[in-house]
Amino acid sequence: MKTSSILRSVAVGILSVAMATAAAAADAVFPTASRIGLVPPAGMTVAKDFPGFENPDKNVFIRLIAMPANAYGEFEKTLNDATLKSGGMTLEKRETLSLPSGNGILVTVRQEAGPETNPQAGQDAPPEARPQKRAAPKSPAASIRVRKWLLIAPIDNLTAMVSFEMPVASPAPYSDAEIRTTLATIAARPHVPDDEQLALVPFKMGDLAGLRLIRVAPGVAAQFTDGPQDSLEAPDQAYLVIAAAAGGPDQAVDRDRFARAAFGGLPPFTDVRMTNAEPMRLGGQPGHEIRARGKDPRTGSEVEIVQWLRFGTGAYLRILGYGPKDKWAETFTRFRAVRDGLEPR
Repeated sequence: MKTSSILRSVAVGILSVAMATAAAAADAVFPTASRIGLVPPAGMTVAKDFPGFENPDKNVFIRLIAMPANAYGEFEKTLNDATLKSGGMTLEKRETLSLPSGNGILVTVRQEAGPETNPQAGQDAPPEARPQKRAAPKSPAASIRVRKWLLIAPIDNLTAMVSFEMPVASPAPYSDAEIRTTLATIAARPHVPDDEQLALVPFKMGDLAGLRLIRVAPGVAAQFTDGPQDSLEAPDQAYLVIAAAAGGPDQAVDRDRFARAAFGGLPPFTDVRMTNAEPMRLGGQPGHEIRARGKDPRTGSEVEIVQWLRFGTGAYLRILGYGPKDKWAETFTRFRAVRDGLEPR
């Protein structure tokens, strides 16, 4: 066969693989509220308790973590044998994995895990994202050997970490080839739909009243605005923050004092003065309203503020809104529509 024919055949082969990978990535599955997704291997479904996929029958897990774009450079410098050992992992291999988005770092490691420690529990996640683990038994015979494929990859404006974890067993639940095929399908979407993000907070929203979601603190709060800037300090925009918290006063006589104390946690406005504070029913439950005026510390422009507290059994909602005085009549009406559409999840 002529050299040109050989080169042509190789090129066709490479193109076919690239097209197959691109097609697979187009079918990527994205866990709820995750910008990162992939095509999971047969038998794995979206996990219920963490962003990723699972096959609980075989004790196999894939976890997805999105990090800032500049994190990739740090991993290039620090993801080595010493770093992995400090996390209780033994490095088998570090290599470069070619991906449609560029080259990624792939490391294969082994780790001993106690039987009461779930392999998906977040050993590779940042410390603040790791759940508390129960102590593993001291007996080596009682431990589980876990093998992990850790992929660190630049994708869009993110650094993606994918951890494919499974127990060391014979036969293996998934082959090395299957795992590499799965990792090669990693994909990112430009943004997470609002309804997916809002599914992570402990309340349902019936009416957004034209407000734009800025961010969500999973399990706690959601922040909204009516303007283009995401910062909570733009003086010409209205902002609404809805947060759920445990506790709250059981007795009606204590709720006014509690509401006034909660109102102290405001942005740094100046010349704040309350204009109204009274109990009220919200969504059929005991509630409290405080209204106030203040000034933006940078521009001196006047700001209107409202806080609603809605008390439940062992928990309460705090709804804090503020905006420019000259638009307040319309803003307050929109805030009230959002408030009245809230329901516990």
